[in-house]
Amino acid sequence: MKQIALDIGLAPEPTLDGFLAGRNAQAVQHLRLWSESATRSPVPTYLWGPPGAGKTHLLRAARQALLAQGAAVGWLDADAPQRGAFSEQWDAVLLDDVHLYGAELQHTAFNWFVNAVAPASGRPRAVLAAGELPPADLPLREDLRTRLGWGHVFELQVLPETEMRAVLRRAADARGVFLSDEVMNFVLGRFSRDLGSLMQLLDHLDRYALETQRAITIPLIKSMLHNE
Repeated sequence: MKQIALDIGLAPEPTLDGFLAGRNAQAVQHLRLWSESATRSPVPTYLWGPPGAGKTHLLRAARQALLAQGAAVGWLDADAPQRGAFSEQWDAVLLDDVHLYGAELQHTAFNWFVNAVAPASGRPRAVLAAGELPPADLPLREDLRTRLGWGHVFELQVLPETEMRAVLRRAADARGVFLSDEVMNFVLGRFSRDLGSLMQLLDHLDRYALETQRAITIPLIKSMLHNE
């Protein structure tokens, strides 16, 4: 299948309420209490699981919840500047895709972590991180790896197909897009089952449908792939 250059500009910002928890209910409940608390514990939280389990969705949803409360948030992922400075204005630090961090980003992440949980100012911040591997298996410097595994650790599970269909349906409804069962079967049968990839595909289909003034059908999907 031809790879698609995806544009996610139409994607609504993820929310905790918009995440279908399934077998991940304990982790989602923890994040909901964590993000709503007026005084967040400095004990870090780490989420891990395979691609498509919803790690980035949950981190972005937690960030959105914090921003809605007027909190300032530091965000670091594999595409971030290598030497981003820690800000004393932050109320929380979020570290995504930590398994992809090279030496420079590991240095930055360690600096942020230490300044968050044991700051010279005496005001600790919350830390939320995510990666594909459990803390003990992360290919990171020892001092960062052990700190990520120090607090709350949750393993996220990929949704089964029935729940994945429900997530896609909900995401389509949020965009005002109708996905027929025929289209759903086509997408799940021919594209990666990684939920993040499927969400990006839905964003791309939504944009292409708007540009061509057509409904999302199998012919439209084939046309989009042909024109990429």
